[in-house]
Amino acid sequence: MPISRSLAASDEIRAHLVDRLNLALRRPGMFGKESELALRMLMDHLLFVECQPEALADQQRIWEDRGAWSSTGVAGVFRGLIPERYYEYGVASVYAEFAHGRGWLKPDRVLDPDEHAVLRGAVRQWAGEDRVWADVVDAFGTPSMLFGSNNSYYGKTLGYLTDNPEEPMVSFHLWNGSAPGAEQSWPPEHEEPLLLAVRFGTGPFRQTFTFTPEGRRRLPVE
Repeated sequence: MPISRSLAASDEIRAHLVDRLNLALRRPGMFGKESELALRMLMDHLLFVECQPEALADQQRIWEDRGAWSSTGVAGVFRGLIPERYYEYGVASVYAEFAHGRGWLKPDRVLDPDEHAVLRGAVRQWAGEDRVWADVVDAFGTPSMLFGSNNSYYGKTLGYLTDNPEEPMVSFHLWNGSAPGAEQSWPPEHEEPLLLAVRFGTGPFRQTFTFTPEGRRRLPVE
């Protein structure tokens, strides 16, 4: 005879999926090389529970209109902007913006509206000089979201946001690695990640990036 099992309630399933999604956003590397696929699958399941299965496809069309979507997803766009594998943290930050709008995101802290407005008003000019991880935190405080690890030998993305999902998340994309074609070494040549670009806004995707001088030098060759 089949074994009788009780099933979790829908709100328990939703809470579990939200927790898994927040883990996948923060540590995409834990979900393998296809971390973007893992994010989409978790969101598909969440949207099924919320009876809105079409919402992610609608968002993908918005990304496509903005130039943030390719035949290989958001990752395909980031490959032309951020070197090596560190674009996966940038990809996670894009999905986090969608998650914030759905009420799924669990940030470590939120900025008040005035603090966030000051950041947005200053950051593009601030990024006109080369910066490192410590400079970002010294200038703008602990991030709302850390996409990646605390290990200084690895790249990462730092996200700053408010409670209001209508306010854009400001993402700082940081990199630590070797120049293209150079022999890979460990530990990397830099003691902490270098800031390559700051991203925020809802316009054409590439235009939402402000590259530091180092970021312009490190742009992948297309």
